[in-house]
This record gives sequence, C-alpha cells and structure tokens, in this order.
Amino acid sequence: MYVYESGDATTYTLLKGPAYTPPTGLIRDPSVIKHTDGHYWIVHTTNWTGNTIGFARSKDRVNWQFVANHTLPTTGLARTWAPEWFVDEDGSTHVIVSLDTTNTYTFRPHLLTATDRTLRYWTSPKPLAGLDRSNYIDTFVVRHGGTYHAITKQETTKYLEHAVADRLTGPYTFTGTGDWAGWGSWREGPALVRLPNGGWRAYFDGYAEKRYYYSDSLDGLRTWTPIRQLPGLTGFARHFTVLRENA
Repeated sequence: MYVYESGDATTYTLLKGPAYTPPTGLIRDPSVIKHTDGHYWIVHTTNWTGNTIGFARSKDRVNWQFVANHTLPTTGLARTWAPEWFVDEDGSTHVIVSLDTTNTYTFRPHLLTATDRTLRYWTSPKPLAGLDRSNYIDTFVVRHGGTYHAITKQETTKYLEHAVADRLTGPYTFTGTGDWAGWGSWREGPALVRLPNGGWRAYFDGYAEKRYYYSDSLDGLRTWTPIRQLPGLTGFARHFTVLRENA
C-alpha cells in the first residue's frame, strides 16, 4: 500500500511507498477512516479467496501496524472482496463488503457493524436489501441530504451504477444504471469524497485501460462532469480511497 496526499484532490504527492504490507503479504482494496480513538484505520482484502478481511492502524498515516484479520462467519463463503468503511452521522462504524457465497464469482454487498469502539468486534454480515439481487462488487456508500447513496459496480456489465435508500440497510432503489453518468464501462473501485465547494468527487479505476479517472458532481450526485485522468496516479494506482481532512 502506498500513501499520497493532495491539497486540491487532484495532484497527489507520495508520502511513503510501500507504506504497509500485511503479514499475509497481500493487500488489495484498502479503505481508510480517521477513527475516534485518534488512529487512522484501513480495512482491506486479504486474499483472492477466503473468508477474512484485514485491519491495520496508524497514528500518522504513514507508519502502519497490523491489528487483526477478521473472519466472517458466513456459510459457503468463497471470496471476501473490497471492504469499504462507512461512518454514519450518529458515529456508528460499518464495513460494506462484497461476498461470493456460491463459489461462482457472483457477489453481493453485505453490511458489518462494529459492536464496540475498538473495531475488533462486528455483527455477522447482512445483505444490503435491493443490492443483493444481482452481481455487485466494490460498493461505496455516502450520505447526502438525508439519503444513502451507493455507487456500486455491476460485475456482469462492468458499469458503475447508482442506488439510493432511506436507511443504510436498504432497501436500495437504482436511479442510475448502465452508462447513466457517462463514465463508460469496465470501471471499478469507486471512491467518493466531499469537496470544499459542497460537491462530490468520484474516483474510479479504468482497469482495462490501466488508467485512473475522476468526475465531479455539484447537484447532489445526480449529474457528473466528463471523466478526466488523475494526474500522477493514472496507470499506477488501483482501487484506493480518499480521506478529506481540514488543515
């Protein structure tokens, strides 16, 4: 895992790389938050197959310490991919993870909720209603205007799609399918961050082209600017997240 920072959400400067390698030697899809314990935490995919997700933490965003691999107690679990943090407005901390329970590379987003402040104990995975009817991975959720917005990859068609719900657990209703945002297909690993002007920036991986893109929305995630390549990281980075902090 490499760590970068930016003052404008566009031009990123390397802080350290590699900055973290877990005990298993493999890290994919890292997602980051700043927790109330004062640490930065990442959750990540630990392997190509299996039933665990990995956790590490850092005081300075640069030097990371392994915390634990968490085993998901789910029957038939073959693949546990792309966990993403979501911290709700009430402070509750969640992980949304893509699970293949049929060993057919068919994924459905599931929700885990931390049951204590240490982030070591979690509820059992629960499917996100409305997102569990097809093959979806890389689900990133934000809350905007009291509504939960999920940007998720339709793994069969390779489009990033948009669904909304009144509750984190769903049911979610799709408002944008196919090429609804003009981003094209063969996109994955979406990550959203709030911009200083109140808009949102979406980053995503154009993995077939070996490029990384971004696109902005100024109207509440309804319409988006044409995609642009991310300078400095395109062709190198894969499936990251961005954490905005005040100076």
